[in-house]
Amino acid sequence: MLIFHLSPLATSLFSLLAIIALVLSFVMLASYWLKNHVYAFAAESWTIAAISASIGYYGHYPELYVIAILTALFRGSLLPYLVLRLVDRLGVQREFTPLLKPSSSMILGAVLVIFSYEVARQLGVALHLTDNIAVLALTCMFSLKLIGFLMMILRSEAISHILGLLVIENGIFLGSQILVPGMPVLMELVIIFDLLIIVMTFGMLVRLLQAHAGTTSSRGLQKLVG
Repeated sequence: MLIFHLSPLATSLFSLLAIIALVLSFVMLASYWLKNHVYAFAAESWTIAAISASIGYYGHYPELYVIAILTALFRGSLLPYLVLRLVDRLGVQREFTPLLKPSSSMILGAVLVIFSYEVARQLGVALHLTDNIAVLALTCMFSLKLIGFLMMILRSEAISHILGLLVIENGIFLGSQILVPGMPVLMELVIIFDLLIIVMTFGMLVRLLQAHAGTTSSRGLQKLVG
């Protein structure tokens, strides 16, 4: 496992990048504006691409350079572009009916990070992962997944649900890059292309939803069903 052979400088670099990715997920919780969510997701994806490139350099995994370039292009550029285009076409710029205010969402997100840290610490003890970077990687992975779920639960706009799903996938990708960098490259390429298909499919469904139901809010759908 790469984490057992890292120098202090590499450990500090990975820790800094992982924390930046985690902080960017809080930017999404702290704002009503959908474009801010997309920009934060793009920055988070570029940060994960930097993690992949760093692991490729320090761990001598040259194939991870390809993954880093594809992550920056697809997750950090193409997917945000498609979501921004969808936001402009739908004309929905912000969340109007979130369950919680951004401040309350951030507090709840902080609680989830603490919970993730405790789970990661216990898991690290059980798996004999004594390195801090291993616990940090597990914490960031669990935190991003839970924050992604939180976005899908607290927000009502379909765009937020798409971004929540992408944040969940970013969390899994970040953790796998640090803990298991030797994952087959083909598998990671398939995941990237799956994301592209998911975003395009969601985009078509959201546009159909607005055309036929007149709303992109899941709460509007609940009213129609009732």
